[in-house]
Amino acid sequence: MTEKVRIFLTEEEINERISEVAAKISEDYAGKEVHLICILKGSIFFTCELAKRLTVPVTMDFISVSSYGNDTKSSGVVRLVKDLDEPIEGKHAIVVEDIIDSGRTLSYLLDNLSRRHPASLRLCTLLDKPERRVKPVEVDYTCFNIPDEFVVGFGLDYAQKYRNLPFVGIISFSEDE
Repeated sequence: MTEKVRIFLTEEEINERISEVAAKISEDYAGKEVHLICILKGSIFFTCELAKRLTVPVTMDFISVSSYGNDTKSSGVVRLVKDLDEPIEGKHAIVVEDIIDSGRTLSYLLDNLSRRHPASLRLCTLLDKPERRVKPVEVDYTCFNIPDEFVVGFGLDYAQKYRNLPFVGIISFSEDE
């Protein structure tokens, strides 16, 4: 099986849009400190680029969740793999995600985090596939709405590969001759 990646969003397009979203977050949180919660592993590139562009004080923490299910059943079970290192009570927390599709993982995570009594809790994503949503999730900051394609790059992977690409690409597969 041969994998081919076609550029979907260029590095320049991504950087421009991250700057726009960072400006909006900085405006919304003027005079406050924001606490970014990076969902590992895919969101690390986006979180770092977003943080560099924010003009308000920033703290960060990391969380990892995993969805378990099988190929024939899409309901899955979400499990917390790595919890936050610091409490978020009283903080203005922004969950930073690389891509949102079904909403199952984010619905679970946002519910979990809201019970920790942050001053506010918002969601920021690089990519959103709203037509794939099966669980309602309110996204506060979105860089790009995208079609239902399998994408890689800028933190997103296929079999742990392609995260390091500076762009977002659509991956396709073909049989080897």
